[in-house]
Formats: sequence, structure tokens, C-alpha cells
Amino acid sequence: MCTVAIGEAGKTGDWRSLRPVIDHGKCIPSVKKKSACFLCWLYCPEGVVKAAIPVAIDLDY
Repeated sequence: MCTVAIGEAGKTGDWRSLRPVIDHGKCIPSVKKKSACFLCWLYCPEGVVKAAIPVAIDLDY
């Protein structure tokens, strides 16, 4: 299994044109307070979404 390589291309947060927001009312891990779903982690670039409870987005990368 690979490990996440945060920042291989340097800090890329200033490249974005939109700011991602998590709706914690609809986020299954945040609502149920246990590991589940994490589709955001699966589809977002590597190392951006922290698969923890609550889910967080690293806006620097």
C-alpha cells in the first residue's frame, strides 16, 4: 500500500478557483461519529482530505 505524499508539488492551495466546503450535516462520519463513507477522501487529490472524525480539508494542498 502506498503512503500519502503531501506536498510533492509544493503548496498548491492558491491554484484553486473555488474553496471546498464540507457540509457536516450530510457527512456520514461526522453525523455517526465513526468511520464510514469517506467518498470525499477517495475522489479528492491525495493528502487533501483528512479521513478523520470530523473530516477536514487541508486548504494548503
